[in-house]
Amino acid sequence: MKKYSFYLVTLLGSVLFLSGCGDQNGNASSNGALASNNAEKVYVAPGEHDEFYAFMSGGYSGNVTVYGLPSGRMFKEIPVFSQFPTNGYGYSEETKPMLETSFGFIPNDDSHHPDISQTNGELDGRWLFINGNNTPRIARIDLKTFETAEIIEVPNSAGNHSSSYITENSEYVVAGTRFSVPIPQRDMPIKDYKGNFKGALSFISVAPETGHMDIKFQLIMPGFNYDLSHPGRGKSHGWFFFTTYNTEEANSLLEVNASQNDKDFIAAVNWKKIEEYVENGGGTMVPANYTHNLYSDETHSATSTMKKEVLTVDPTKVPGAVFFMPTPKSPHGVDVNPTGDYIIGNGKLSADLTVFSFDKMIAAIDGKKYDGEAYGLPILKFEDVLAGQVKSGGLGPLHTEFDGKGNAYTTFFISSEVVKWKVGTWEVIDRKPTFYSVGHCMIPGGNSAKPFGKYLISLNKITKDRYLPTGPELEHSAQLYDITGDKMELIYDFPTHGEPHYAAAIPASILAPKSQKIYKLAENEHPFATKSVSDARVVRDGNVVHVYMAMIRSHFTPDNIEGIKVGDKVYFHITNHEQDFDVPHGFMMIGATNSGLLIMPGQTKTTVWEPKQEGVWPFYCTDFCSALHQEMQGYVRVSPASSNIDLSWSLGE
Repeated sequence: MKKYSFYLVTLLGSVLFLSGCGDQNGNASSNGALASNNAEKVYVAPGEHDEFYAFMSGGYSGNVTVYGLPSGRMFKEIPVFSQFPTNGYGYSEETKPMLETSFGFIPNDDSHHPDISQTNGELDGRWLFINGNNTPRIARIDLKTFETAEIIEVPNSAGNHSSSYITENSEYVVAGTRFSVPIPQRDMPIKDYKGNFKGALSFISVAPETGHMDIKFQLIMPGFNYDLSHPGRGKSHGWFFFTTYNTEEANSLLEVNASQNDKDFIAAVNWKKIEEYVENGGGTMVPANYTHNLYSDETHSATSTMKKEVLTVDPTKVPGAVFFMPTPKSPHGVDVNPTGDYIIGNGKLSADLTVFSFDKMIAAIDGKKYDGEAYGLPILKFEDVLAGQVKSGGLGPLHTEFDGKGNAYTTFFISSEVVKWKVGTWEVIDRKPTFYSVGHCMIPGGNSAKPFGKYLISLNKITKDRYLPTGPELEHSAQLYDITGDKMELIYDFPTHGEPHYAAAIPASILAPKSQKIYKLAENEHPFATKSVSDARVVRDGNVVHVYMAMIRSHFTPDNIEGIKVGDKVYFHITNHEQDFDVPHGFMMIGATNSGLLIMPGQTKTTVWEPKQEGVWPFYCTDFCSALHQEMQGYVRVSPASSNIDLSWSLGE
């Protein structure tokens, strides 16, 4: 094992970073987009549509943002792990259960890696999965409604980073822990980390018809850090690959102590073998608390269920299921090419890429060509599984995507560039600078068996001088490259919201025809729905008052309510009677301590208001819905707690 200096690499990287801040395409000077046909390549005329949807993780916003490509226009922010006052997600009574966890109500997270469901290795556009990194969770977004449909918590995990990646028929969405922790969690000295902490890799089954998730099993691995992962595909379907770092099992000053080993590992997991073991009764059910939150489009409401146990598997009990491939320089990304032949490891403290051969890996396993073991798990000989190395000339490789034409594209954080290379010959074909310090890159379908190799996006960590300054904080930056030619061409910059660690994109032609326009009012099964204006009413139960309210352009029914008292708890159950596309209505009540609501056509949502003062208090629609939007308003009369005023309500009287 060789010890090397992280600081030297960082210094060199900084020099290269500063020297890379010059031009748009690596030339001596920039003539701007209008000097070529670049502007035409990203221009989407008024009334025309983009070619691709791109879903970007929102990082510390906890959400997902949706952009069009190539225009870079932002279409929507989808709330996932965080409360979202724009539409009341996480505030309304119907959606608060989505944010329940074993730690209680958690209204925030750090979303990282979206992945689109697949059939036969190709994007099918049914669901988008994304991980919550901080409080380990996996969410499923329904791509018909663009709303979060399900969130499952991942027990025995911490820093849910090597997530969420799916197998080629969406059999599993896989979540791996970044931090190893005591399993089960318990009070113990941190210095006793080595040999005692464990890393859980969770295989979460996805129901083929509904998409509903359930933890099938957790693989309890040695106490390394599990950074990223990728499924096998094609010939390697049935395997999953995870990068590790900190195989030193350090527990302090990891920037030094976790960089002592020249090589860490890529863990190769034969999940089909483990699945067979589990289905034959293998594994150990252990106590665990984790929530499963499910939203219904019929009731327009979520439920939260606390689960109490999870099936764990000791990999040493399943011979032939897990092997380690030594990988240089603290590997970060691991990626598999579209045919499934090669596994690419990106050592983030390296200049070269390590490419493993799946065929060689299988041959080495069959021949038992081991180079020792780690905690009873075989280590394959590096030379026996190596297919080749890409001598990149860059520094800090992180992630690789593919264009479906035999080319791969790897990002380099330290030297701030994207490098294009040939799969099979490992020859570097092209390189282009990024502005600046790129993390992930993304090609639509680029991590599937069928990439759409027209555009590449670099997701950059530092923005600096790319846009007008907005104080100390700048939005992050995405850059769009045309990759249809031999050479990459930078054609566009656009800001992104939060920190988009990764993205997934799909042709609009797959997704747009499936997009839902309204919720049918006749199919609304919400228990407090007001499906007919004649059903609108106000009901008192002690100091709890339920207002059954309907809304349509341009009034509420009822719009005058009297008999509410100070100290009451008033539930407004509001049903939008519109049955027309793109006509939501909003609701805000003066003095409400939660948020307003945005209610889609045919949908029912509920907000709670606890009046603290006597008076006559207004409410109104917040979404400009018609020429008479300003007239869409009402009043609630609040009387003293001791008053005897009867409940009454009206419209037009």
